[in-house]
Amino acid sequence: MSTTTKHLKPRDMARSADVLSPVDDLATLPAPYDENGLEPGFKEPKEQWAAEHCASLDGFIALDTLKRPETKEEEDEFVRRFLAGLEKLFQDANRNAVQPLALTMEYCAKCNTCSSACHIYEAANGDEIYRPSFRADVLRRMYKRHFTPSGKYLGNFVGADVEVNWESIARLGESAYRCNLCRRCGQACPMGLDNGLVAREIRKLFSQELGIAPTPVHAKGTELQLRVGSTTGLTRPALLDTLEFIEEDIEEQTGRKVKFPIDKESADVLLLHNAGEFIAWPENPAAFAILLDEAGVNWTLSSELMGYDGVNYGAWYDDVQLKKIATAQFEVAKKLGVKRIVVGECGHAHKALGVSADRLAESGDKVPVESFIPLMAELVRTGRLKFDPKKNDFPVTLHDPCNVVRQMGIVMPQREILKAIAPQFREMTPHGVDNYCCGGGSGFAIMNSYNFGDFRNKVSSRKKFEQIINAFGDEFSNPDVVKFVCAPCSNCKGTIRDILKDFKVTKNYNVHYGGLVDIMVNGLASMERPYFEFLRD
Repeated sequence: MSTTTKHLKPRDMARSADVLSPVDDLATLPAPYDENGLEPGFKEPKEQWAAEHCASLDGFIALDTLKRPETKEEEDEFVRRFLAGLEKLFQDANRNAVQPLALTMEYCAKCNTCSSACHIYEAANGDEIYRPSFRADVLRRMYKRHFTPSGKYLGNFVGADVEVNWESIARLGESAYRCNLCRRCGQACPMGLDNGLVAREIRKLFSQELGIAPTPVHAKGTELQLRVGSTTGLTRPALLDTLEFIEEDIEEQTGRKVKFPIDKESADVLLLHNAGEFIAWPENPAAFAILLDEAGVNWTLSSELMGYDGVNYGAWYDDVQLKKIATAQFEVAKKLGVKRIVVGECGHAHKALGVSADRLAESGDKVPVESFIPLMAELVRTGRLKFDPKKNDFPVTLHDPCNVVRQMGIVMPQREILKAIAPQFREMTPHGVDNYCCGGGSGFAIMNSYNFGDFRNKVSSRKKFEQIINAFGDEFSNPDVVKFVCAPCSNCKGTIRDILKDFKVTKNYNVHYGGLVDIMVNGLASMERPYFEFLRD
């Protein structure tokens, strides 16, 4: 990376350049990936992409719905609507965010503690545009230039020096999608300021005021879920067929006849999965069913619209969409009369329904929400599930999903489980609330438009890959030793799957991944054969 791009100033966001700061200097990975030639290259961007969208920040495109204006009038209207939305962010109507946003704008001491906490900034060897406070500084200077007396009259003399035009706005929007919203920076800030919130507020401005959000997140995500019931497109009939298939598969693989309880009224637990599990990892809902059946828990699934997909992508970019989905999920639970909703292995669903919805929904609309992790820990602790740890006697490490651990403080129950069932469990460094994001958080895991998948797999996931390699130490390079990364979150699991595939980790080094309930079932004393396919002959 050139010195020029390492020392960019916020005002450079409006500067004319094909690519303001190309990604050409990544942190070196640990051995054996420091020199084995297995790291894939970047996909070559096409000229047409840049002609139609904004590829001028770093060469990647996240906002595939952000189109370059064709006329001066279109550009002027775009700028006008952006400024109107920017003003709204700092008004009382933005009640859930205006205070922490204003504090972050006013009190940042520019100490840059947030920089070393950011896995993307570290992965890019200190590229200025990925510094968490850089993004906030651009927004601050734009706001100051147009909405404060000093900025209007003194401009550059008081730091209101970011020109607001299509290019600078578009780069700011792209910049908001170079942050996983993991809020590790906010945790590290000595002033308690939250640059992750700033990134999310910029996304919100683009979605709610400009109608711009990544297609996989909005059109193929939220809108599809509201229309058919799931971001996967899984309809009610398809769900019922899938559950039947999973029941048959459970019997074939384990010899057990397990029946999914569906739409059972007044159950203790409504289990809400990420519907992606039904399609991509059916062994996960199967594992839940085996465990809850063996422990005798009174539970149910719902087949109602909005009742079988815990996903809520609005948590990443749009308060209106977030509230629509959360409210509908609560309505399903109330209609069934269940005592509580238990969220399965989906990190952002934990936060959306357990934290964000708590602030958006009216008190009479709510149903108690819990994570599946404490419930599973209780079943282990009380002996309702019995294990034979020898079945999991291989190196196991744990990825901590940010939304579960850092955002909700659920840190110890998953460790209590793994210590009881996996004799070779070892921590990543750092771990718990200090753990790094998988790199797929806040929508990155499902965003593959144009070349954005390369950014996720090689940049935002880089720190996580480094942690996985280091967690297994010398055993990592030994293909004779089976190794397992436990990732109790659907999005994290998808991201780790892509890392292992892109870097040929499973093929060359025998590293596998899966959920927490998967390894629990593999370790059940009552299981007659391994649950994990990679352990079978």
